[in-house]
Amino acid sequence: MSEGQQHGLAANASLGAGDSLWQACMDQLAQELPEQQFNTWIKPLVAQVSDDFSKVTIFVANRFKLDWVRAQYSSRIASLLEKLYGQPVQLELALALREANARTYSSPASMEVGSPPEPAEISDDSAAVAFKNRLNTALTFDTLVEGTANRMARAAAMHVSGTPGHLYNPLFIYGGVGLGKTHLVHAVGNKLLADKPGSKVLYIHAEQFVSDVVKAYQRKTFDEFKERYHSLDLLLIDDVQFFANKDRTQEEFFNAFEALLAKKSHIVMTSDTYPKGLTDIHERLISRFDSGLTVAIEPPELEMRVAILINKARAESAEMPEEVAFFVAKNVRSNVRELEGALRKILAYSRFNQKEISIQLAREALRDLLSIQNRQISVENIQKTVADYYKIKVADMYSKKRPASIARPRQIAMYLAKELTQKSLPEIGELFGGRDHTTVLHAVRKISGERQQLTELNQQLHVLEQTLKG
Repeated sequence: MSEGQQHGLAANASLGAGDSLWQACMDQLAQELPEQQFNTWIKPLVAQVSDDFSKVTIFVANRFKLDWVRAQYSSRIASLLEKLYGQPVQLELALALREANARTYSSPASMEVGSPPEPAEISDDSAAVAFKNRLNTALTFDTLVEGTANRMARAAAMHVSGTPGHLYNPLFIYGGVGLGKTHLVHAVGNKLLADKPGSKVLYIHAEQFVSDVVKAYQRKTFDEFKERYHSLDLLLIDDVQFFANKDRTQEEFFNAFEALLAKKSHIVMTSDTYPKGLTDIHERLISRFDSGLTVAIEPPELEMRVAILINKARAESAEMPEEVAFFVAKNVRSNVRELEGALRKILAYSRFNQKEISIQLAREALRDLLSIQNRQISVENIQKTVADYYKIKVADMYSKKRPASIARPRQIAMYLAKELTQKSLPEIGELFGGRDHTTVLHAVRKISGERQQLTELNQQLHVLEQTLKG
């Protein structure tokens, strides 16, 4: 150890050298983090430093806190320890046993920073926390890319996580597959637990709720079922459209819904359509879904898709040049999941062929996807599909007729042409009867703006997009 390191670690003479290393790390974190975050997550940690400083074991009170510290802070702690010591330091996280002697610990769960810890012995209440909340600690507001497509939903979710049980209860988030609905509900739960660690939070998929109802029937354990669901502070439930045609499940969810609202608990739900668009769901349940705030998540716009690609590439320790991100974003438009799939193909192709990421490499890696898109979506196909949907003639797309029954579908077709093809505004205008590009731009802006506000229009566009994409 250098003289500077020895001096730093000896700054507090009342502490051992190992304690001084950890204290120096804590002091730095206290300066970097907001006070509430530091007091909630870092201050309670207890560390054991090996005699040769090569390993630091941090003991955490329960499994949830361990997962949260690992996901949110372990990388920063590891880099700080290495910086303070001057050499690499192995970081371990472990669960502390709840015994009379607070400094008696379970065997440390060895971990590489950023990988899941091995199982360790934990007390029953800690196990219950880990089982009950079912949250993915990596899905936070910080890791969610914000854009026009999700701005309103994100703002509402942030409000709920900050003041649960008040406005926007229930919060109903809807949109197509792979747009980030699940990420958003996990973020609400993680934020609430970060601010109020004692809160009772549960994330489940609607199919799990159905399964729990069936088990309660089979085992005659409805008292336990009700105790579990009715005592929550926050219920996060994905894909409530799966309740369709399940009468007893809907009855039990209605009861849980009423019980939670009565005790000022919050409910956040997701679905693939807005409440009144759900089929085979009891009317009284739909009216409850629609009684709070209903917000949509749209397919991400171009700039948002570019940001998502660049961020996710960095998370995979790769750099995606901006021009490549724009190329991919222009060709993969439907949802975040498809963007992630495209990115994985590009990264794998790059690593396998030992080539740097470029537009040409992306074109080669995604050739199957690009050929399918080029074959399926054309302006002519869009015009025919929209004309069929709104029961007008395809010829009306090129005509000079201007009644609302024709002008509106024509604007929608122009909007979809801009969103789903590579054509420029002048090219689209030419294909719509030689119209000026400013006419196309006006149509695109008008439909895009109204889509954010009009639920019925958004649903119609969603159907048209899915039809065109096959």
